Amino acid sequence: MARLDTSLLRMLPLAERRNKLRIEEIAVLPDARPPSVPERQREQIRRCAERMRQARANGRPLMLTYGAHLIKNGLGPILGHMVETEWLTHLATNGAGSIHDWEFAFQGMSAEDVRENTAQGRFGTWDETGRFINLAIAAGGVSGLGYGAAVGKLIHDDGLVIPSPEELRTAMAGALASATGQGNLGAQADLLEMIENHGLAPGRQHIAHPWKRFSVQCAAYEHGVPLTVHPGIGYDIIYTHPLASGGPIGRGAMLDFLTYAEGVSRLTGGVHIVVGSSVMAPMIFEKALSMANNIAINTGQPTVHDHYLVVVDIQDGGDWDWSRGEPPMDNPAYYLRFCKTFYRMGGTLDYICMDNVAFLPALLHELLCT
Repeated sequence: MARLDTSLLRMLPLAERRNKLRIEEIAVLPDARPPSVPERQREQIRRCAERMRQARANGRPLMLTYGAHLIKNGLGPILGHMVETEWLTHLATNGAGSIHDWEFAFQGMSAEDVRENTAQGRFGTWDETGRFINLAIAAGGVSGLGYGAAVGKLIHDDGLVIPSPEELRTAMAGALASATGQGNLGAQADLLEMIENHGLAPGRQHIAHPWKRFSVQCAAYEHGVPLTVHPGIGYDIIYTHPLASGGPIGRGAMLDFLTYAEGVSRLTGGVHIVVGSSVMAPMIFEKALSMANNIAINTGQPTVHDHYLVVVDIQDGGDWDWSRGEPPMDNPAYYLRFCKTFYRMGGTLDYICMDNVAFLPALLHELLCT
C-alpha cells in the first residue's frame, strides 16, 4: 500500500511564518477587569462558582476541558492562575490547544494563514513546532509522562534531554531480562528509532521559552496539576513533521486519557466545565464516565453522582433549562449535540451561552471576590 514519504518534506523555520496573534497583545491577565455580563449568564456563573466552592471545600475534583480558541483568545494566564490558586485540579485540551500554548511560550506568537499557506504547501510545515513537541512527547514517554506533562516539562525546563542510543539499548536489555515486566520498553524503542533514523545528537537540548509566563501547560506542570492532551492523529500540525511517530503520540495520549478517566472516577460532588470543545470533550467524558461506573459497580462502590456539568459555547441554545430534560425538536437547544451528550451523563447540566473570553474572567472574578 502506497504511503506518503515524509522524508521528502521540506520543513521551514518557524521564524519565517507570519503570525496573526501576539500573546503580549492579547493576553488576559488575572487582575483584568471582567467584562459586563447579561443577568442570565451572571446568575449561571454564580451557580457555577458556588458549586466550585463546595467542591473545593470537600476535596472534590474541579475539571476544565477546553478547545484551542480559549488559548488563541489569550486566556492561558487566567487558567494558570486558577491552577495556582487551586480553583482547578485538572485541565484537558486537544492537540491544537497544546500547540498554540507552546508556540506562544516559545516565540510569543501563534496562528497562521491556513488558506494561503496550504496552497503554498507551507501550512503546518514549521520545523521547531513539529520537532520539539514530537521530541518532548517521545522523551517524556521514556520517563512515563503523558502528552501534556511532557510538553509542560519542555516549557518549564527550557529544554529536554535526549539519551544516547547506548543508554537506551542498555535500558531495553534490562527490561527484556526483567522478571517483573518490560517497563517502558516500547517508549525506549520508539525513542531509539527516532534518534537513529533522524541522526539526533544525545544530551541536553536548550530550548528557551521566553514567554513561558503565559503558558498554562507550564503552570500545570509546575504545580503538579494534570493537564491532559487528547489529540487525533492527523488533526494537528505536528503530524506534518518527519519526526512525528504514532507510537509516542499514541502512548502519551493514552496515558493522558487514563489520567483524565481517573479524575472523572472521583467526580462525585465535583465540577466539570467544558469551554469551546463540542466534539473532543463530550466524547472523552462519556467513555471515561462509563469506565468509572463499570469499575465502581464491579468493586461494590457507588457510581459517580451529584456532579455538576457546565458547558460554555456561543451556539444559540435558546432559554432551555436542561434540568427539565432534553428539549423538543423545535427548540434550538435540541441541536446542541454536545449538550445532549452531557445531559445523558447524569448529574446537573447548565449550558452557558457566551464567549469564552467573557466567561473565564467573569468566573474567576466571581470566585475571588465573594
